[in-house]
Amino acid sequence: MARISGVDIPDKKRGEIGLTYIFGIGRNSAQKILTKAGVNFDKKVNEWSDDESNAIRAIITGEFKVEGALRSEVQLSIKRLMDIGCYRGLRHRKGLPVRGQRTKNNSRTRKGKRKTVANKKKVTK
Repeated sequence: MARISGVDIPDKKRGEIGLTYIFGIGRNSAQKILTKAGVNFDKKVNEWSDDESNAIRAIITGEFKVEGALRSEVQLSIKRLMDIGCYRGLRHRKGLPVRGQRTKNNSRTRKGKRKTVANKKKVTK
């Protein structure tokens, strides 16, 4: 198993897909990294030589912000929005969708499990 940026990349996957296991690297970034390192996209991770994996590791550490550094930057950005009290910050604070999605029917991922509210009892005469 190749280990890059503290993440174990699965051996059986193609290089292009395997690199996406690192937080902050998607398909497009993975293709750019492999092109720069001179590695074929279809080559499996366990077929990489030590030189190839070292080249990939060097490119990632040199040019990309990944894993812990990226996570902390995202958290700081969210905290900044909450501190200045803008609309997006308020939505983050309330745990509601931030990017304009409707909340009447969906958005269960952000709102959490349904909280049932009992209706009022009718008075009998």
